[in-house]
Amino acid sequence: MGPFVAFLFRVLAYGTICTLAAHVALAAHPAQTLLTRAATLQLTESDAGKRHAEAALALLSTQPDPDLEIAARLLLCDYWAERDGKVAAEQVAGMRVQLPHTKRTGLRAGFARCQGKLQEIDGNIEQALAFYEQAVAYGAADRDAEMLADALVARGDLRSAQGEFTLSLDDLQRARALYEQNGNIALAIRALNNIAVLYGRMGDNVQAIDMLQRALKAQRTANLKYDEVVTLAQLARARSNLRQWSEAAEAFEASLSIARAVNYQRGQAQALLGLAAVANARGDAESALQLLDGASTALDQAPDALLDAQIGLTRGGALRQLDRHNESIAILQNVLPIFRRNGTLAELAATHAELAAAYGAQGRWRAAFEQQVEAQTTSEQLLKNQLDQRFAALKVEFDAASTEKENALLMRENQANAKALQAAEEASRLQTWFFTLAVMFAALLAGVALQQRSIKLRMRTLALTDELTGVPNRRAVLARLAPLLKDNNAPACALLIVDIDHFKSINDRHGHSVGDEALQHVAITLRESVREPAFIGRLGGEEFVIVLPNTNLMNAAEVGERLRVQVINIDASRWKDGNSITVSIGVAVSRPGLDTASEMLQRADAALYVAKNDGRNCVRTELATDNKN
Repeated sequence: MGPFVAFLFRVLAYGTICTLAAHVALAAHPAQTLLTRAATLQLTESDAGKRHAEAALALLSTQPDPDLEIAARLLLCDYWAERDGKVAAEQVAGMRVQLPHTKRTGLRAGFARCQGKLQEIDGNIEQALAFYEQAVAYGAADRDAEMLADALVARGDLRSAQGEFTLSLDDLQRARALYEQNGNIALAIRALNNIAVLYGRMGDNVQAIDMLQRALKAQRTANLKYDEVVTLAQLARARSNLRQWSEAAEAFEASLSIARAVNYQRGQAQALLGLAAVANARGDAESALQLLDGASTALDQAPDALLDAQIGLTRGGALRQLDRHNESIAILQNVLPIFRRNGTLAELAATHAELAAAYGAQGRWRAAFEQQVEAQTTSEQLLKNQLDQRFAALKVEFDAASTEKENALLMRENQANAKALQAAEEASRLQTWFFTLAVMFAALLAGVALQQRSIKLRMRTLALTDELTGVPNRRAVLARLAPLLKDNNAPACALLIVDIDHFKSINDRHGHSVGDEALQHVAITLRESVREPAFIGRLGGEEFVIVLPNTNLMNAAEVGERLRVQVINIDASRWKDGNSITVSIGVAVSRPGLDTASEMLQRADAALYVAKNDGRNCVRTELATDNKN
């Protein structure tokens, strides 16, 4: 559960308590003033609000009132759920005792909502949704507008996180209307925030930013600091989705500053996580890890299973950038089932993509390919869901607008023809809007097809290209060599294995990043020297392979000698302490119709072994046989 949902419950408690007096005769009880004050402070000074609720509960122990006790425990449940689940569960147990005696039956909706909150924080999404469904049913059955609105917001936000955008939009719009009808402006603003988050999850970040900026302005006017923390973080996330890194970092910093000022631990964790993600995007993995350590520390005081998994995903990406691939893979594999269980497709796709990159960096191409396929499949599922749900949500808005216009026309049937014409023109504009939406939807589908084609091309490149050097990998070279060897009538071809001498000393002395740079320079030199129909690839490690069609042993050795000299000319002063990079080369020639790729590699490797024993920096060929050219 994200920080937006967590803070939502704090605001929902405000709406719950502020309307208790309208349902129950509370004026004579001394705990009423404490609870009203507690609900007000819950938005701006949660610790002070908690103290007032505890004081009210102490009074109720000597002067019992079931309705007021449930109200107090609802406030405390919302407070402690973000800090100590055990204490929050105690509040649930206390409410359960009082429910049979309450006069305001709508309070059972708040009780169910509180239970759902605890389940959501623990990552039990199905159980949480069941409790929220129960809360909505109770609120509707008891005609308790405030409790119903609170339950609708809780259910709507969870549906939004699960990708059920149309149902979520319906819940949030209903809740916002109920809050506005009852004069709860702060809660109406919060519902607007939820709708903005919904648009962001549907991929409409521009619309989300516009709505969040409007909500932020209203929150600052009302001095709702906790609201600002959440809204700024959501605004930053929308900016990040648009790759506006500077603006995103600025919004996350502002969110973090306010969260620290009001001691909002979950808000701090979310802001630090966001800043770490921006640092990763900018290639500053070291800073990202420091920020994530701070986020984990903040989360220790405000547990959240999903947020902890999101921190793990970002940490895995940072470790991968630092070439700490084993650590990255271990963390990513741990968070994968959490995202799968929660149904958060965006994080699930990102985790598969990070695993593909980590496996690819280790040369584990099969595992990398499998993870890339999973990432593609999940991304396509997410995009399809966004498109389908966005279109359905827009249709809901269109239908609502059309119904409103039709009702207005029926009420104005006896008005002048000019007004009737104006109404008809408005209906025509609505039809044009709907047609425009259909065109936009078709364009989006075309975009999906283009994206699928691009992903397939990238997957093919990943499968056949060595990621570090950019030359074909072992699989690609051997696939191209095999047809040459199978053709009995084809002329002989030569195979050269090129091995960088003393490469381990470069890694040991200067580090793997410098070793990677040396490999890249050698690869460039070899690739520039090889022209079609000859081809080159990387066998693995510091070894490259070159295939020369229609070439005999003598000519292949001459090519090898030329390549050896060209490698010596590489400027290697920073890696070899002033000495040149040298290579040893083993050469073998095929026996048309008889050899396999494996046999040729073995013979070339044997020749390479001789070159190594002869002092390196030389070219050696296999022993000539009668059937060679």
